[in-house]
Amino acid sequence: MRSDYWDQPAFETIRPRRLVAPVVFNSPHSGRVYPERFLAMARLDHLSIRQSEDAYVDELFGRAPHLGAPLLRAHFPRAYLDVNREPWELDPTMFVEPLSDRFNTSSPRVAAGLGTLARVVAENKPIYRERLTLEDARMRIEGIYHPYHAALQKLLSESVAKFGLGVLIDCHSMPRLGRHGERATPDIVLGDRYGTTCAGPLVDLVETIFASAGLRVARNRPYAGGFCTRAYGRPQHGVHALQIEISRHLYMNEVTLEKNADFDAIKSLVERLIITLAGIDLVALAGISTLPEQAAAE
Repeated sequence: MRSDYWDQPAFETIRPRRLVAPVVFNSPHSGRVYPERFLAMARLDHLSIRQSEDAYVDELFGRAPHLGAPLLRAHFPRAYLDVNREPWELDPTMFVEPLSDRFNTSSPRVAAGLGTLARVVAENKPIYRERLTLEDARMRIEGIYHPYHAALQKLLSESVAKFGLGVLIDCHSMPRLGRHGERATPDIVLGDRYGTTCAGPLVDLVETIFASAGLRVARNRPYAGGFCTRAYGRPQHGVHALQIEISRHLYMNEVTLEKNADFDAIKSLVERLIITLAGIDLVALAGISTLPEQAAAE
């Protein structure tokens, strides 16, 4: 089956002219290029199908390459393919053919309809008119998912080789938590898989930057970090991973998906975060003494 992105890139690596920091920014859910074939398979209108997007997150972090750190961003939408899942986390009810034991068909994410190929978008709205074929899944996973993760691994390996340390910042947005006016609902959620994927002082630094702007910051609840955080975060081998969730109401209208008046302020705050991470000695901050050769072996 020919790729739905045969005539355009499915994702993009934006590199700095000069790599100055061991930080890699990843925006896997902000893609908004919807292939015509996919839209024809969907039962949702164009606005409804976009409800799963981490809309504009790639723009919020877009200054990273100008400040010395690479940015990997998806152009494909999350409703089409979710690279923050295991490669074959599939819902058997979505496919014409039966799925063998080699597929992970029983994860909580699959049960929620949010596997590698999602069954639903936000508010549990089904995406597809009809069941898919496994050939379609292979086209997306073998043709896009695996190359995407190869690109991410390459960026982290380059960081480790140059600095002796790699830091993955996995960039996301989340629906507003709680009802309007409810007390103590977080604006930012930092996920480090309960302290297992990133050095504590690094997480403390990121929290301080957001909190100093008057935002409420929570850790690991309700988002502890997805597949990318879990798969790449290996602090004992010099590779750290931290997921950042930014509440969408801070910078956009969650219904119309239009940027709001505070978009530039949030973008400036994210830029301050990038500048801080690029300007400090992260090796000393993380307390890492791992040699590059050891880290690269992971």
